[in-house]
Amino acid sequence: MFGEEIKQIRVDRGITQTQLAEATGLPQNTISWIENDKGIPNIYQCKLLADFYGISIDELIGRDTGKN
Repeated sequence: MFGEEIKQIRVDRGITQTQLAEATGLPQNTISWIENDKGIPNIYQCKLLADFYGISIDELIGRDTGKN
C-alpha cells in the first residue's frame, strides 16, 4: 500500500536498504518487508524513516498535503 512510495524515496536518494537499516536501526529485512508491501509499517517505523529523510510522515507515504 505505501511500500512503493517509501521505496521510491530511498531510491531517489541513492541509498541502499542496508545503508538505511544502519542509519535507522531498522532491520534490513523489515525495510524490504515494508517496501514490498508485505505489511503496513507501524507509526514508529514511519517516524524513523521520515526523520531520517527529513520529511513528514504524510510525504513518506505519498499523501498529497496540498491545501485547497
